Amino acid sequence: MFHPLRVSEVERLTDDSVAVTFAVPPDLHAAFRHTPGQHLTLRRTTTDGEEIRRTYSICSPATPEGEAPVLRVGIRLVEGGEFSTYALKELAVGDTVEVMEPMGRFVLAPRAGHFAAIVGGSGVTPVLSIASTLLAREPESRFCLIRSDRTAASTMFLDEVADLKDRFPDRFQLVTVLSREEQQAGLPSGRLDQARLTGLLPQLLPVDEVDGWYLCGPFGLVRGAERALRGLGVERNRIHQEIFHVDDGSAAAAVRAAAVPAHATLTATLDGRSGTWPVREAESLLETVLRARADAPYACKGGVCGTCRAFLVRGEVRMDRNYALESEETDAGYVLACQSHPVTPEVELDFDR
Repeated sequence: MFHPLRVSEVERLTDDSVAVTFAVPPDLHAAFRHTPGQHLTLRRTTTDGEEIRRTYSICSPATPEGEAPVLRVGIRLVEGGEFSTYALKELAVGDTVEVMEPMGRFVLAPRAGHFAAIVGGSGVTPVLSIASTLLAREPESRFCLIRSDRTAASTMFLDEVADLKDRFPDRFQLVTVLSREEQQAGLPSGRLDQARLTGLLPQLLPVDEVDGWYLCGPFGLVRGAERALRGLGVERNRIHQEIFHVDDGSAAAAVRAAAVPAHATLTATLDGRSGTWPVREAESLLETVLRARADAPYACKGGVCGTCRAFLVRGEVRMDRNYALESEETDAGYVLACQSHPVTPEVELDFDR
């Protein structure tokens, strides 16, 4: 569900990024209390009536029960991105934005243990919320942040990360790598690819003693980090990932055009109400639902955010791609409606589970 929230602060972080804070009225405190690592879906309707939805991770720490939630998101300009351009060039304090309640499973509820993250660029945003909440609430925790950025000037949340180093010097470890600029101290410049991480990680921390790894950023970095960790013997269930910046899906277009059963039908349950509709040729199951139910949940439509996750009650589907669901979720029967197409003549989804 979307709610209109007032912008209380717009802070310039770098030349191409801002942090936007929303004021949450008392009657919505419970709805917008987030778990560290979750994201918000923002909606804007343009002057010609087009609806634009984008997801942005919450960077602020989670507040304790009874305190007003602090909603602050990081937004980096994407070339040709309609919402990010609007956020950087037009959005101002006092404006109202439609905001969906927090979602996402790239999360860490504070607990004792040793945790680490490998992030690239704006992928630091959800990890900042995770690390700051964990270290503040759990004295028996440690966190290592390995971050990759192009240059020092392009690095988001420099002050916030420096503050963590000052507040938790014995429990917070920071490793910074710049891909396009040499540093006076620290690691040499260059990309954090699979080969480099395989050699670097064992030198930085005891890889096999880390209770949870959090990977966030561009597709190449996340996939390379995952392969490096798996090669170092890290179990799959200790690796959590969230992809930013994937392609526009054109590679999946050919797959999407594959044969769909003639006269396929979809039954879907959403907010306690069910309906059945025919699936048109080359149409995703999300598009089928949206023709009848404008309130169907979605954001990126690219298989990245997981907003359209649904439980497959009956039938079989084919997903073009999946960057949002963990293997445990797909094994349990969950699919991404925006990427799913029917394989059997009848399919049933439940968005409420």
